[in-house]
Order: sequence, then C-alpha cells, then structure tokens
Amino acid sequence: MSGIFQKFGVIGGGAWGTALAQTLASVGREVTIWAFEEDCVEAINSSHENTLFLPGVKLNPSIKATGQLSDLGDCDAVLSVAPAQHTRQILISYARHARDGQTVILCSKGIEISTRSFMSDVLAQTLPNAQAAVLSGPSFAIDVAKGLPTAVTLACANETDGRALVKAIAAPTFRPYYSDDVLGAEIGGAVKNVLAIVCGIVLGKGLGRSAHAAIIARGFAEMTRLGTALGCRPETLTGMSGLGDLVLTCSSEQSRNMSCGLAMGQGKTAAEVLADRTAVTEGVATAPALKEMATQHGVDMPICTAMADILAGDMSVDEAITELLARDHRSEV
Repeated sequence: MSGIFQKFGVIGGGAWGTALAQTLASVGREVTIWAFEEDCVEAINSSHENTLFLPGVKLNPSIKATGQLSDLGDCDAVLSVAPAQHTRQILISYARHARDGQTVILCSKGIEISTRSFMSDVLAQTLPNAQAAVLSGPSFAIDVAKGLPTAVTLACANETDGRALVKAIAAPTFRPYYSDDVLGAEIGGAVKNVLAIVCGIVLGKGLGRSAHAAIIARGFAEMTRLGTALGCRPETLTGMSGLGDLVLTCSSEQSRNMSCGLAMGQGKTAAEVLADRTAVTEGVATAPALKEMATQHGVDMPICTAMADILAGDMSVDEAITELLARDHRSEV
C-alpha cells in the first residue's frame, strides 16, 4: 500500500491506543481498535468510552472495537500499541491476517528484554513484508484524547509513505514531524522511560530539582551516545522523539515511569508499585535490556545501568546514588 491511508486499525485498547484512535477519528479516518479485554471492547462499542483505561473521555462514536485481530486485516495501516514485551506474540497472531506489505506504525516505546530487540526488529521478524513506521514523542494519552496541542515524530524509511502518513494522522492539535530515522525515533522512546524512573527516585528521595535537572542532562548524553553507536542521526535525538519526550516524561508525575520512581524513592519496591497498576510501566522491563545493549556496544550509560541494577536487586537506591556521585571527574563532552 502506498500513499493512501484512510482505514486504520489499532492493536491495543489501552489509554494510548484509544487516544490515537480518537485523533484519527477526529479527522475523518475509519478506525477499529483491537483490545484483549472484552469489557473494554464492550464499553467502547456501547457507551463510546474506554472506562477501563481512559475513563471520562467521550470517544468519537465512529470508533469501533473488536476482539478479533482478523477485523484489522483489510486496513490501510495498523498502529501497534501493545506493550513492548507483548508485541512479538500479538504480531505473530496478527501475521496470518495482515495484508502483504501492510504498513504497521509502531507506537510502543521499549526494548524486548528476551532478545534486546527494538520494536522495528520485532516487526521485521514477525511480519517481514510489512512497511515499518514509528510514532514517538512527548505525548500523554489524556492530552491527545482531549485534543490538547501535541507534536510528535513519525519516522518511516519510505519517504513517500511517511509523508502520506503524516498527512493522514495529522489533526489541528496533533502535529507529526516526518523523519526517515526509524531506529533513532525508537531509541529516544526507550531510553527516556528508564531515565524517568531515575528522575522520580531523585525527587522521591528529596534530592532536589538541581539533581533532577542533572539526571535529565546526563541522561540525554547517555541516550545520544547509544544513538551514535547504533548509527542514528543526532537531530533525531534532539527532536520530539528524543529530547522532547525525555523532558516530558521526566518532569511529570502523570508519567507512569516517573511516578514509579517517585514511589521507589519514598521507600517502595518496584514490585510493590507495579502490583497496584493495570497500565504497563515500560521502563522497568527496558532497563535490563538497555544495560545489556550498552555493554554489547561498549557505550557508557552509568545512570541507566544503575537503574537496571536497582531493579534487579543488585544495588540499593542509596548505593546507586553514592556510586554515581563518586565517579571519576571528567569532561562534559
């Protein structure tokens, strides 16, 4: 499929998938959401509200929901919004229904822990003939669903399809910027989730806004080093999907990752925080994969590595803080 995108499927009925469906429907696109939860499907179809994951937001009545992946097979493009650690299995299930060459827009931010694969790699392995695109940037689901101004990156190696997708998903308050750097867009979205947990810990421990700002700045340096090692363009990481998303996610308790870190800084374990949640906190699963990736490519990522060690129980929060502060003095660049 090239150039025409009118009928969209959304794989994943969580808050983010629902918000994206709302945006697409607002500009006249035909949208069907696939959701695993039967209650979610029923609520969207009957009351036009995702009462489970996005309560209080009335959805465009044209949005349909289904529990059958086969209902998305004839779409012009499909948005994959399932959690990163479940994306492979869902795409395997969807593969027998997908059209040859179907465009799949990857909207999940993370690294598959079992394989250290980005979502574009997972897509290439499960639907090898699919056209990959990545949607990433500073965007809280509730803001997008309510039509508040938002800007994101839409990355696609095929420029013709990429620019056509930008036009198809753009709305008066939803502004996508085109890029052909697919991996660069993915790196920003994955790394910022881990750094947001660290930022939450810093504030939860009462270490102050100066330390918080330092983590954002030095965390961005880690993101940039990894992107450089993997061949991404610097301007991708300084754009919406890198620096933009990092600033948002590390600066608001509305972020699931930052709020997780905030609770950890106040004394809870990650397991205790996650036990009370229905939504996924991607940074918890991404951290160990990111640590392994940094080691594999010889990239110095002390903040992300410390976060992985805390989550693994190999280091306490206080030990990690002491170790990071005790690192050798060095040039900033």
